[in-house]
Amino acid sequence: MAMSMSHQIGATPLTLETGGVSVEIPAKGSTATSPIWRSPMANLRVSVKKTGAEMDRVSPTPSPPMSPMLGGGGIRPDLSVDSLNIVACQALMEAAPLEAPLEHKMRNLPEKEKGVPVFVMMPLDSVKMDHTVNRRKAMNASLQALKSAGVEGIMMDVWWGLVERDAPGEYNWGGYVELMEMAKKHGLKVQAVMSFHQCGGNVGDSCTIPLPRWVIEEMEKDPDLAYTDQWGRRNFEYVSLGCDTLPVLKGRTPVQCYSDFMRGFRERFESFLGDTIVEIQVGMGPAGELRYPSYPEQDGTWKFPGIGAFQCYDKYMISSLKAAAEVFGKPEWGHTGPTDAGSYNNWPEDTNFFKREGGGWDGEYGEFFLTWYSQMLLDHGERILQSANAVFEDKGVKISVKIAGIHWHYGTRSHAPELTAGYYNTRFRDGYLPIAQMLARHGAIFNFTCIEMRDHEQPQDAQCAPEKLVRQVALATQKAQVPLAGENALPRYDDYAHEQILQASSLNIDNKSGDREMCAFTYLRMNPDLFHPDNWRRFVAFVKKMKEGKDANQCREQVEREAEHFVHITQPLVQEAAVALMH
Repeated sequence: MAMSMSHQIGATPLTLETGGVSVEIPAKGSTATSPIWRSPMANLRVSVKKTGAEMDRVSPTPSPPMSPMLGGGGIRPDLSVDSLNIVACQALMEAAPLEAPLEHKMRNLPEKEKGVPVFVMMPLDSVKMDHTVNRRKAMNASLQALKSAGVEGIMMDVWWGLVERDAPGEYNWGGYVELMEMAKKHGLKVQAVMSFHQCGGNVGDSCTIPLPRWVIEEMEKDPDLAYTDQWGRRNFEYVSLGCDTLPVLKGRTPVQCYSDFMRGFRERFESFLGDTIVEIQVGMGPAGELRYPSYPEQDGTWKFPGIGAFQCYDKYMISSLKAAAEVFGKPEWGHTGPTDAGSYNNWPEDTNFFKREGGGWDGEYGEFFLTWYSQMLLDHGERILQSANAVFEDKGVKISVKIAGIHWHYGTRSHAPELTAGYYNTRFRDGYLPIAQMLARHGAIFNFTCIEMRDHEQPQDAQCAPEKLVRQVALATQKAQVPLAGENALPRYDDYAHEQILQASSLNIDNKSGDREMCAFTYLRMNPDLFHPDNWRRFVAFVKKMKEGKDANQCREQVEREAEHFVHITQPLVQEAAVALMH
């Protein structure tokens, strides 16, 4: 394929030719838009003519290339660091946001009953490093207590760094098999999280589970496989999406590794899929969320409510940025990300890039960079969802993706913390609609955090607005016709948090909501505090109210009385669970 670029690239459309077919990308400022997302053609080769030399590049594709493994971790000669991201470049040329196609890829799943089923998140270390169930007696008593309270099921992390720890392609599902059997015995459903990130270094992380050893070995050889900030600080929580389609992990691409892991999970747990295992949540970044690691707590790098920092300085990301800038007609913009965006713990007005008046985020360069940065994240989601759908097709499970609830500085114009995380959401632009539309294309659930938070509980000098953020996300998912599920971001056991979750999960955002509710809610987290008598009583009443659904006929006082009676009857069981979890 050949690409010819005129000297006045900003005024002339680009013509791409492949296999005898020409594709024209509108020039900068063109009004031509594409309402439907189009996947780039596989093996799209781009030749960019430059003075004195010609560089040959290959564009990454949304689906994982099924190339054979290469010995010694070598890289195919047609895959270089300078690989062009044609999808991102094309998105830069389009002025209008993507519209979701009418026919979503919806799964053949039963209709959701009225009410919001509640799942409970299991401890992060439910499976130990020796591949056995942690605190087996406590786990059994706890699951029995949860089932008796009317909980629908549990969510558990299936750690890449535990299962495929020692060698590529060698999976040890020990511990997880027993957990699935326990859940099945107690009649609990399971949301299984494909956790491709490390545990440790994020809010609420109570243990450390690194990435697989052989992945860490490759990252030590090539530190650019890790996300990198402008000061050269590396983040090893998750492999940089900049190398998604390059065979940098012992001859496989990161996306191939994720796909193979999910395939191994499917084969081992085939008999549980669609019955006990009802949902697969696919990890796509730090903390399992589709985002960049822009606010790492580890070693005190970031503290709430800092704006975070862009994570696009590994050589793979810079290479893509460089290619996008050249296609955009501003090659000078491709050498680095913003240099005036402050540091992790700055506030928006401390920086030239994020400040309210005349900030770089609102100019031509800011629009170019933020479009590229957010599109790279969307493309990452497309690739992994394509793989997940191929693996779990017709298995009777839902696919979900978790999006972070970044509510601090939401009241500012630039929404700086959301921008550094990869969500191009500002006072003048809806950054969650493109995410919702991407998920809708793959029939996936939009799982959102911070559902329990109220605006006035947060520091107002940082213009935190979790309720407004949740409302925006609810509207975006409604418009994209994608199911919305929720989680609480922090452990809460009080009635105020429960009431906020009940209100948010009802999705009463406008007069068009109708019977729409959240499709599920996952409660963070199962621990001894949950089984404290007062907390347990409130939790039981909360679960019952959630199951009743919006506009329930039963009065709240009646629910409270029933909960009190239930707690009295099950007190011995709950005490056993609480005591066992503390040992």
